[in-house]
Amino acid sequence: MSRARITNRLPQFLSAVEQKAARGVTQALILGASEASVMTPVDTSTLLNSQFRGVTKDGSKIVGTVGYTAEYAKYVHDPNVKQRFRRSTAEKEFLRKGFEEAEPNIRAVISGAIKT
Repeated sequence: MSRARITNRLPQFLSAVEQKAARGVTQALILGASEASVMTPVDTSTLLNSQFRGVTKDGSKIVGTVGYTAEYAKYVHDPNVKQRFRRSTAEKEFLRKGFEEAEPNIRAVISGAIKT
């Protein structure tokens, strides 16, 4: 009589997939934040240096966050607050536009991270 042995490796598989997804999201955040950095207005570099990113798990989702800790970041980002910038590449809504600019590369990075 032959016996079959079944080993449940689902937890290890799911953990590996989550790690790949988190790496992909981290790479995506780096791409978007880099594009945003080019568009971020610079006077004293406080705003640019206050940029942060983080990856968390929320239930079954991997959530990436990029933002700025400088108190005035939302006013500089807001298109309704009129300002003139010294930096020629600076734009209003720099964070949103940075991620929009990086979107094709972000899609490639995330799909590549999941496939590996």
